[in-house]
Order: sequence, then structure tokens, then C-alpha cells
Amino acid sequence: MDVFAGVVKLMKKERAQHIREIAKLDAALAALGNTAGRATRTLSAAARKRIGDAQRKRWAKARK
Repeated sequence: MDVFAGVVKLMKKERAQHIREIAKLDAALAALGNTAGRATRTLSAAARKRIGDAQRKRWAKARK
């Protein structure tokens, strides 16, 4: 039974170490800024139409 108690104690110690490492990683990510949660920009239909028209004009110019 003493062997199992030692194993459990060792596992709890490792678990605590991993929790500290995760906390350090979280702090580093917070310092860098959360880029994964960045909001995406949406274009209005009018803006998409203007961009599409301009691209079609460039393609037509290139085909000449």
C-alpha cells in the first residue's frame, strides 16, 4: 500500500508542476494578445460590388 501512496504523491506533484507550466503559457499568450479571437471584418454588399467591378476592369485591361 505504501508503494501506491508514493505513486499517488508523485503524480500529484507532477500535476501541480504541469498546472504551473500551463499558467506560465497562459500568461505568455495574454502578453502577446489573443490573436485567435480576433474579430473578422465583413464587407457590405456595395463594397464587394465595387471591389468586383474594379477587378473585372483590371482583367479586361489585361486581356487587351
